Amino acid sequence: MANPVLHIKDGYYFEVPKMLWRSRHDSKSDFPDWWVRLDDDFQHKEAGKIYDRLLSKDNGVGTFPAKDQIIHDYEHWKHSGADHANAGKPFDSYLASEKEGIHDLLDAEQWNDLQQEVRGELAIETYKDSDAAWSQDKIDQYNHHLHGKILIPQPFGEIKNLHEKADGFCISKFMVLEVVIALCMAGTFSWLGRRVRNGDRPRGRLWNFFESFLVFLRDDIAYPVFGKKDGNKFLPLLWTIFLFILGCNLLGMIPWLGAPTAAFGVTVALAIVILATGMMVGSLRLKPFFIGYWMNLLPHMDLPLIMAIPIKPMLMAIELLGLFIKHAVLAVRLLANMVAGHLVLLGIMGIALEFANSGFAWYVAAPVSIVASTLFSCLELFVALLQAYVFTFLAALFLNAAIHHH
Repeated sequence: MANPVLHIKDGYYFEVPKMLWRSRHDSKSDFPDWWVRLDDDFQHKEAGKIYDRLLSKDNGVGTFPAKDQIIHDYEHWKHSGADHANAGKPFDSYLASEKEGIHDLLDAEQWNDLQQEVRGELAIETYKDSDAAWSQDKIDQYNHHLHGKILIPQPFGEIKNLHEKADGFCISKFMVLEVVIALCMAGTFSWLGRRVRNGDRPRGRLWNFFESFLVFLRDDIAYPVFGKKDGNKFLPLLWTIFLFILGCNLLGMIPWLGAPTAAFGVTVALAIVILATGMMVGSLRLKPFFIGYWMNLLPHMDLPLIMAIPIKPMLMAIELLGLFIKHAVLAVRLLANMVAGHLVLLGIMGIALEFANSGFAWYVAAPVSIVASTLFSCLELFVALLQAYVFTFLAALFLNAAIHHH
C-alpha cells in the first residue's frame, strides 16, 4: 500500500493538509463513479446480480453455495490478505481467485458483457438514482477519507481507485509533475539561450547559476568522455537528462509533492532513452549499417572456426544480456537512492510519533526528530544533485561505448 507520508507510490491525486481541501459531497450521486464502485452496498448488489446470472447459467445443477454464504465469504476475502491486498476488489475477482469452477461457467467475452452490465456507466447511474440513500455516517466517513485529496481530472480514461487505473490513458500525479519540470526547463533555458546567443557575458546571479551547471556538464562529462566533436553532439541530451532528473529529485524535497524518480516507471523510461539512443546512433556510426553495432558487442578474438562456432554465439548472448542488465541497473540505482532517502527520513520522523503519548519522553524525542530530519533533508539535497550527476555520467559512458569500436 502507498504510504501517505512518503508519497513513494504514484497516484491519481495530489495530497495536501486536510484543512486546505475539504470534500463536501452531500449524497451518493455526488461521489465519482469509481468511488461508488468501491462501496460495499453497491458491490453487494453487483455480487447478487452476478450470482443470479451464474446460477441461471448452471440451470440449478451443481453444488452452488447459498447466496448469503458466498457473499459473506466474499466480504471476508475482501478484508483478508497481506496488507489488505483484496480491499475493494469486485465479486468476479473473488470468484476468479477462489471459485474457479464457478467462474469458468462464463467465457471471457461473456464476463466482459456481464461486468459492463452490472458496473458500467448505466448501472452506476441507475444505482445513484435509486431510492436507497446512503446514511449520513457513511457520507461523512467517505468525505473524511477524501479530505486533502485533490483528484486529477481524467478526460482520457477511468480509474479503479486512487492508485490504479481501470482503462484508457489516465493522468497520474507524477505525470503532471514531470510535465511541470519539462515546462520549467523549456522556459528557463529558452530565456538563457536567447541571452547566450547574443554573445553577452553572463550577468546576474541567476544567469551565472544556470550557466555554471551547463559548463560543468560540458567540461567535466561530455568533453572528457566523448571528446570535443562528439561531446558537442551529445551535450543537449546530457543537459536534458541531468536537469530533468535533478528537477524530479528536488520535487521530493517539497512537501506533499514527491519525487517522480522514486517511481520505477520513470527511472526505467530514462534508462530506455539511453539504451535506444545508443542503439540508434551506434547502428548509424558503425559499419556495416545496423549489423556493425551488434558485432561491436563481441570482443575481437582470432579463433579457429571450430572454436568460434560455439564460443562466439555464447559470448554474444552474454554481451546482450550484459547490455540490458547495465541499463536496468542504471534505472534501479537512481530509484533505490531516492527511495532509500525517503525511508530513512520516515524512520527519523517515526521517533517522535512513537513517543507521542509518552509524556516527558516526547519532549525529548520530538526536538531530536526535528533536528535530525532537518539535517538529513540537507543530505537529501546533496543526494538529489549527486544522483543526477551519476546517472548522466554513466549514461555518457554507455553512449560512448555504443558508438566506438572496442
